[in-house]
Amino acid sequence: QVQLTDTGGGLVPPGGSLRLSCAASGGTFSGYAVAWFRQAPGKEREFVAASRWSGGTTYYADSVKGRFSIYKDRTTGAVHLQMNSLGPEDTAVYACAAGRPIASTMSAASAYYYWGQGTQVTVSS
Repeated sequence: QVQLTDTGGGLVPPGGSLRLSCAASGGTFSGYAVAWFRQAPGKEREFVAASRWSGGTTYYADSVKGRFSIYKDRTTGAVHLQMNSLGPEDTAVYACAAGRPIASTMSAASAYYYWGQGTQVTVSS
């Protein structure tokens, strides 16, 4: 069974950057799509970004387009989420997930069946 470990969260001032990482153990991301979701206190979990391990198409929530970038490191087998121009509205627990969604369900949490434990991102001065 694939287990996911997501790391890289922390405290960053507004306008700052962070890079989150998602690593798989007990398997690889080959054949899967990998996504990032986030959940802020008192809010529903929301889709952030996704990419298939094979293939170049990426998917982003409108709220992060142009600021966040999801990319694959084929050397380490990890998936990263580069987050730039962070604002307080980006404060949340971020979790990576892996699954085999079809194109129309890439942003649906229910389409993913392996999840990381989550990493806290706090944007504050």
